[in-house]
Amino acid sequence: MGVNKVILMGNVGADPRVRYFAEGQAIADFSLATTERGYTRRDGTQMPERTEWHRIVMNGHDAEVAEKFVRKGMLLYIEGKLRTRKYTDRTNVERFVTEVYVDNFEMLSRVGGHGDQGGAATQSSEP
Repeated sequence: MGVNKVILMGNVGADPRVRYFAEGQAIADFSLATTERGYTRRDGTQMPERTEWHRIVMNGHDAEVAEKFVRKGMLLYIEGKLRTRKYTDRTNVERFVTEVYVDNFEMLSRVGGHGDQGGAATQSSEP
């Protein structure tokens, strides 16, 4: 038995890219940045800020919500699982990508009409 659980809170790096398949199933993907603050150790060593980028994938209703409401710069809380897939690029080289498949998410901020972040509006993908 194993556990595959990811919890992230970070800022959306780009507006979601949403695709619809013949059956009407929606899939959205976008990047999410999580940042660890820089700090100074007791011995005076400076530890710089560190940003990690994550590939996020949403299916079905979550993808439709993301298409309507999720925008670059928004703060999101995401729960999901890691999945790694293999693909062949244009130069015929096999590559691997690890993605976070979303089970649940909340919008912790919204981007206003002028690109500014609003208050702490929350919305969950759960009914």
